[in-house]
Amino acid sequence: MEYADLSDFLRKRREALQPEDVGMPRGRRRRTPGLRREEVAVLASMSTDYYSRLEGGRGPQPSVEMLGAIARALRLTLEERDHLFVLAGHGVPPRTTRACHVDPGMLRIMDRLQDTPALLLNRCGETVAQTPAHIAFAGEQTNFEGMERSEVYRWFVHPERRALYQEPELSRHSRLLVSLIRVTATADGPKSYAASIVSTLQKESPEFAEIWDRHEVIPAHSRTKQFRHPVVGELELYCEVINNADQQQILVVFTAEPGSESAEKLRLLGVLGSQSMSSGQDFRRELI
Repeated sequence: MEYADLSDFLRKRREALQPEDVGMPRGRRRRTPGLRREEVAVLASMSTDYYSRLEGGRGPQPSVEMLGAIARALRLTLEERDHLFVLAGHGVPPRTTRACHVDPGMLRIMDRLQDTPALLLNRCGETVAQTPAHIAFAGEQTNFEGMERSEVYRWFVHPERRALYQEPELSRHSRLLVSLIRVTATADGPKSYAASIVSTLQKESPEFAEIWDRHEVIPAHSRTKQFRHPVVGELELYCEVINNADQQQILVVFTAEPGSESAEKLRLLGVLGSQSMSSGQDFRRELI
């Protein structure tokens, strides 16, 4: 690790960001140029002490996952992210189709959707970013490891996590996930990460194997979806999908009919998510 250069790089990138750039309120009595360390820590879902020690050149070598979270928090470009990884002693990460880096432009869109449930997925179904409202809506989805990072894997191996969905959305979503991982595995080849997810699920989930054998390729998402949230109850939401061709990621945004009961419930979830971010505490709810 290049401790001095890493410390300088993190500090300079932090000072270059303003609260408004990341969807945070400026507040009063702000003497620090740019963001505060605790604000970066909140954005990266890590403790302020950990980030402060790292920026101060005193912390241990951060993991790849930690560096990815910091890169997203600081809105780094792909080139800046690569530089961060080199400074931290990991070398330049491969730029594969299983991209977990988020383009700063896409993050700026998400920053303006703080009170709207929205998440960014890569081609293997891994959540690489969420708005606070989406965390309040569906729980934290960026802190899994291994194959459990993929929603496809979690859906079929841990079916208790499906509690947010109602029929007939449950069946449709199962077919959708199998179709999406099929398209990715076919495009990436039999030795790809997506293909390894398929192989594992064929062994571990009879339900996945049965749907896989149908060989369906279906549209990406239904226009409307039915949910049952443990706090606000039933929701009917519209699903909008924005493709980021450069990063091969999709932004999924959930909205409700203006003036509807679902819209009021989303407003409440947006408040819960905003309170979570402003307090610097994780808002994780186990949906079982």
